[in-house]
Amino acid sequence: MAADPYQVLGVTSTASSAEIKAAYRQLVKRHHPDAGGDEQEILALNAAWEVLGDSEHRRAYDRIRTHGVLVADEAHQRGVRNARASAAARATKGQAAAADEALLQWIKQVYVPIDRLLGQVINPFPAQFRSLSADPYDDSLMEVFCTYLKDSSNRIEKVNSLYRALPIPASAQGFGLSLYHCLSQVEDALAELERYTMGYVDSYLHDGREMLREAKKRRLRLKEERRRLEIS
Repeated sequence: MAADPYQVLGVTSTASSAEIKAAYRQLVKRHHPDAGGDEQEILALNAAWEVLGDSEHRRAYDRIRTHGVLVADEAHQRGVRNARASAAARATKGQAAAADEALLQWIKQVYVPIDRLLGQVINPFPAQFRSLSADPYDDSLMEVFCTYLKDSSNRIEKVNSLYRALPIPASAQGFGLSLYHCLSQVEDALAELERYTMGYVDSYLHDGREMLREAKKRRLRLKEERRRLEIS
C-alpha cells in the first residue's frame, strides 16, 4: 500500500499549502544525501510533494483518500454490527438453552412426582367406592375408606409442597395453571368425601366421585400437554 503523503510530510490533511511546502523543505534539508541523509527518504518526500504540492493533484488525492476512509469506516461499522448480531444470537441461544433446561428440571422435579402422587389418589378411588357401596354402614369397610382418605390427604400435602418447590418456567405457565386446577379439584373431592364419612349424606359421596372423575380427565390432558411441551 502506498504511503500517505500527509504522513510522509508530517502534516494533517487540513494543512495549508504553505504549511505543506514548509514541511517538505525542512524534511528535504534533513534527509538530503549531501547532509548524510537517506536517499529513499528523499524519494518518498518527493513523491509526497508531487501529490500535495499541486492543488489539482491534492484535491484528486483527497477525494480518493476520503472515499477510502469512508469505505474502511463502513466496513468497520459493518463488522461491529455483525459482531453485535452474533453476540446477540449467542445470548439468545444461551437464554433459550437455559429456558429449556429450567423446563426440563421443573418437569422432572415438580410435575413428575406430583403426577405420580395424584395417580395414587385418583386411581384407587373406584375400587374404594365399589367396596364401600356394598354396605356403607359396615364399620370395617368405612375404616378402610377413611384410611384411604387419610393417605390421600397426606399425598396432597406433599403435592402442594412440590408445587411450591420451584418457580414455574415462563414457557409452562399455562401448564402449571392446569396442574394447579387438577390438584385443587382433587383437594375439593377429598373434602366432599370426608364430609360423607361424618354424616353419610350420599350427595357428598357422589359429588366427590364426580370431582375425581373430572380430575382424572384433567390429569390425562396434562400428560398430553407435557408431551407437547417437551417437543416444542
